[in-house]
Amino acid sequence: MKRHFIYRDLSWLDFNARVLQEAEDPSVPLLERLRFVGIFSSNLDEFFQVRYATLKHISLSQDSDRELIHGFPISELISKINQKVIRLQKKSNSALEKIHEELKQQNIHFIDEKGANAKQIRFLKNYFIKKVNNLLSILFLTDLTPENLTNTNTLLAVKLIIRKEENKFNPPQFVLIEIPKEIDRFVVLPREKGSDKKCVIFLDDVIRLNLEMIFHPFDCTNIEAHMIKVTRDAILDLEEDFSKSYAEKIKSSVEERILAEPVRLVYDQNISGDTLKIIKEKLGVNEFDSLIPGGRYHNRSDYLDFPSLGRKDLQYRSIEPINVPNLSMESSLISLIKKKDYLIHTPYQNFGYIVKLLQEAAVDPAVKSIKITIYRLSKISNVVRALINAARNGKKVLVQIELQARFDESNNLSHAHALESSGVELIFGISGLKVHSKICLIERHERGKVKYYGFISTGNFNESNSRVYTDYTLLTSHQPILKDVKKVFDFLRTPFKNYKYKHIVVSPNYTLNTFKRLIKQEINNQKKGLPSGIKIKVNSVSNWPIIKLLYKASQENVKIDMIVRGLCCLIPNLKGVSQHIEVISILDRFLEHSRVYIFTNAGNPIVYISSADLMTRNLHSRVEVAVPIYDEELKKQIMNTFDIYWKDNKKARLINQNPQNKFRDSHEDYQVRSQLEVYNFLKQQSEATVGEN
Repeated sequence: MKRHFIYRDLSWLDFNARVLQEAEDPSVPLLERLRFVGIFSSNLDEFFQVRYATLKHISLSQDSDRELIHGFPISELISKINQKVIRLQKKSNSALEKIHEELKQQNIHFIDEKGANAKQIRFLKNYFIKKVNNLLSILFLTDLTPENLTNTNTLLAVKLIIRKEENKFNPPQFVLIEIPKEIDRFVVLPREKGSDKKCVIFLDDVIRLNLEMIFHPFDCTNIEAHMIKVTRDAILDLEEDFSKSYAEKIKSSVEERILAEPVRLVYDQNISGDTLKIIKEKLGVNEFDSLIPGGRYHNRSDYLDFPSLGRKDLQYRSIEPINVPNLSMESSLISLIKKKDYLIHTPYQNFGYIVKLLQEAAVDPAVKSIKITIYRLSKISNVVRALINAARNGKKVLVQIELQARFDESNNLSHAHALESSGVELIFGISGLKVHSKICLIERHERGKVKYYGFISTGNFNESNSRVYTDYTLLTSHQPILKDVKKVFDFLRTPFKNYKYKHIVVSPNYTLNTFKRLIKQEINNQKKGLPSGIKIKVNSVSNWPIIKLLYKASQENVKIDMIVRGLCCLIPNLKGVSQHIEVISILDRFLEHSRVYIFTNAGNPIVYISSADLMTRNLHSRVEVAVPIYDEELKKQIMNTFDIYWKDNKKARLINQNPQNKFRDSHEDYQVRSQLEVYNFLKQQSEATVGEN
């Protein structure tokens, strides 16, 4: 298995290396490269909070059966992870240094407290007194207990040498200063008169500049400060307290994250040995945790919010979402969907159609109920507003909101409270299952009969994400499909019942077997000399039974094209195993999030869009929905779009090959940057329709 399977955590780190490639790519606008450093760092934080924390739990477990994962001893796996993380961390340091040098050429300069001139120092001292000083938490390590330290990512570790009496000194004092989250990490200094130079300083360095002011009660002969970053276990521990509701358990567990065990310590490699030693002791960092020597600055996820500085030329050009042909925002969407299916491909097309449909349903007297599943939402959500409005207008509104959506628990709890306060019925979850499907069902009474309308999506109903995540949403009034969707909501209410579906494919009971059957069908068609082939576009591939079956299909000469954005445990192009499988990964300005499954089916293609990746969790421990595309135009659009992605030779990498993450060869006379080409393809379709009308 080791030879034919890449362990998921190592593969995920290879994915994050692709993110780092975008930060290194000179063709990417400079400020966007800086933000890719932020994405890389944010991804790594989450990896340690969840995946590394899980491995640490296993390694400390007394269960000897869990010492191996897919043939990897836990100790070997943890060692490989740490080695790879250290290499990536060094690479990110180099990428960042290069970006900073190139920003200088654009007259944007990062300065530190030692590089500030007299005028800038006056400004920064005033800024510190007015905006920073009152927000500081200063903790002496001698008195520190875990309860004193919140889940702050970044801290300054300060070593104070305090004079006792003439020529005598007290033992060093060690202090932690939390970097305040309430203000921007980057301080833009006023531009000097007659100069185009823009200077930016880290908030950390503003604090360093004012250390003597902070510790003026002490007679310090020396103060040194180095940054550390602590990453804690973020796995929720839902206590077995039957007096608490599910929502209360989630809230309590999220709050307890601040006291969770550390799993990683990143530190400035110039920190003194005695400072590092006491930090490790006080934070409880041990040999099972990841120790990463780093540079002067940590928590680079803050680069995601780096100011634009008025430099549009150093950012991606904005694109206007395209209208879906014949789907007018000025018309009744329900009346249009009644006649035919429509497909929205965000961010190229307008997410506003989904909100508009919900808003229309909220005020339509014939609409009696709205049911929807919610996984992640914007902090300010027009989807929630529309649902609240519907409830206030007397509609029966049912919302399944997933409170265990990782790192969105607090946001979802807040929205759940607002919905419940407005009379919306909430379902919080099913024991042992996350609800990851993205479905909506609108019940409308027409001429004494019930008629259903709705949508099924590959992505979350999240306005913020819809601007950067590529997803498909099917708007439909196809009654047999929507009757199946109704059964999903029935299952969410009564999960002890087993429901059967005629059209949609639902996890946890049916997805694995359905996809296995479809793969086997392609094998049989190939053996019969009929057209065969499989095309898959997903975020992740890790389920071993599916991988084994894809290997078998390859061995029977079925051609398999796979676009996998993130982790991929399958190894393509292995002689005698997977020589007919090719896998690429595309990373560009948008995050590829749509899941598409295309089966040639002897020349009559079967096409699904789905919320599910080919991961064991999606197949066995989540509620997922895949929907078949029956409309021939929409089916053709999805297949054409897949083909555009497949031809990418600007942003496509060959993964799980040697070397890893090698870009496809690009030819001067044949260059395809797929995200741009997909936008142009959909725009041409929209303009052609306008011309016909």
